[in-house]
Amino acid sequence: MVSELLNKYIWLVQTVLNAGERGLDLGEVQSRWESRWGEYYSRRSFCNHREAIAEVFGIEIECNRSTNRYFIRYGEDVSDTRADAAWLINTFTVNSLLTLGQERLSGRVSVQNIPSGQRWLTVIMEAMTEDRILELEYRKYQSHESETLHVSPYAVKEFERRWYLAGWCREREGLRVYGLDRIVGLKVSAEGFRMPARFDVDELFSKSYGIYLPGDRPAEKIVFRATERESAFLEDLPLHHSQKRMGTELATEEYPVVFGMEAVPNVDMVMDFCRLGSRVEVLEPEWLRTEIAAEIEKALKLYK
Repeated sequence: MVSELLNKYIWLVQTVLNAGERGLDLGEVQSRWESRWGEYYSRRSFCNHREAIAEVFGIEIECNRSTNRYFIRYGEDVSDTRADAAWLINTFTVNSLLTLGQERLSGRVSVQNIPSGQRWLTVIMEAMTEDRILELEYRKYQSHESETLHVSPYAVKEFERRWYLAGWCREREGLRVYGLDRIVGLKVSAEGFRMPARFDVDELFSKSYGIYLPGDRPAEKIVFRATERESAFLEDLPLHHSQKRMGTELATEEYPVVFGMEAVPNVDMVMDFCRLGSRVEVLEPEWLRTEIAAEIEKALKLYK
């Protein structure tokens, strides 16, 4: 199963990371593997796993030729700054720990469930690994009927407790994003596809806010200010990867911290600013500020 293989990849990354700069020699890797998984670990399997980890996570397990020890360069960067890979690594690691210590940790660990990831995610990742086209039975929220679509699975992306598939749709003749929780049927076809050269899912969504593809719309500079308390939360968990602190020219006593970010505004951005309420004030662009105010007014009328 792909999920089991991914667990093994994650375990191998964590094992090498935990060894630090000194790393591990092949015998130590084999010994720890056999202790953890209860099976012989050949040199060929280790080499294949190293290649797969580099391809899937962008993490290189290197070999110091003078000592024949394996290590991951800049381990802290892997854990801290490669947010997407780190999130996936941490998720699988936690899941493994929960499985191993289910009885001992029962009632002490609470993890939010992501329903869409349970049924289809491993199947889609298997198709991605083999570059196979998916046949989806897909039903939109606003529709009562499903449609059959043929999608080349380029990437998967998690956003706000939902998994999404990004890929080329034959029927739409373009790149589309599909929520896994709207898939009602899924087959991996025997038909293959060719991945676009230098495709990168982070680059694809670099100007997006959330899961919407930006299309031809240019990114806009969004300027907003926050209360001192809220600014601490926003610095720990930015609204967008481009978010940065700005100068104090637009700051006030009540809103002392000013942020800027560059993204394509959409309904998710409007709703996120509405959710933040009076703790944040959007300053620019003016049209976005007006749209947020209109949405807040509509909500206010419901409570009068």
